[in-house]
Amino acid sequence: MADENLKITLIKSKIGALPKQKKILKALGLGKLNSFVIQKNNAAMLGMINKVSHMVKVDKI
Repeated sequence: MADENLKITLIKSKIGALPKQKKILKALGLGKLNSFVIQKNNAAMLGMINKVSHMVKVDKI
């Protein structure tokens, strides 16, 4: 887990998502569909990803 980054891609629309899930996506830095961000692999990121796992695709880089 040391020095690994995660590429997080939004693959499902935020329309119809719960307000808490929308806030999590905003905190991750995801806006539009198919947008992606590179984030550090840590416990906080994994917790947020877990809450919106049905809406995002995660790749290790």
